[in-house]
Amino acid sequence: MAMEQSGSEESQNLSIHERFKTDIPSIRELECILDSCRMELNHVDEVWPNLYIGDMLIAHDKKELRKLGITHVLNAAHSAWGSKGDQGFYGPEIHYHGIAAEDSTDFNLRMHFYPASKYINKALSVLNGKILVHCVLGKSRSASLVLAYLMIYHHYSLADAVEKVIQHRAIFPNRGFLKQLQDLDIELRRETNCCSFTGRITRIP
Repeated sequence: MAMEQSGSEESQNLSIHERFKTDIPSIRELECILDSCRMELNHVDEVWPNLYIGDMLIAHDKKELRKLGITHVLNAAHSAWGSKGDQGFYGPEIHYHGIAAEDSTDFNLRMHFYPASKYINKALSVLNGKILVHCVLGKSRSASLVLAYLMIYHHYSLADAVEKVIQHRAIFPNRGFLKQLQDLDIELRRETNCCSFTGRITRIP
């Protein structure tokens, strides 16, 4: 009897997982949405109030960062060739956080989704806080972390987060990152579904 109940629960969980999965655009569909953006790729763009996505050139331009009022920098290409980013480079004016991510479909960026989102949220919670999230070109690694932030802290679906960001900046996360963001979308939808049935509040770590 217990085995039958366990099997039933597993089957139910699988069906919920599959239902959530079918509601999420495929990688190809997401790429079509991304391709619909006709904006030029700039050095930096504000994609959310006080949240900027940029490239390595803007990240190295401390004068321009001061003009923008940037208080925090999240470097998704920490230790990459040509990257000067570290706390010593920025000094006491700007708080720095680095993630040594690779723009590879095999790289596990998902392990950084929650810590990076927490850092972004903390930066934006500071009085007059403004954060630059960057990588080398500002379209894959950094964009993926910003999408995860919008999904985790502002309850956007992946598709809605993509639509929101491409209103302000041309981005193109690699296919591996899009798959990991799909998995995050499924996870968040499942948690929301569980909360609606049990009244349980999911805490963001």
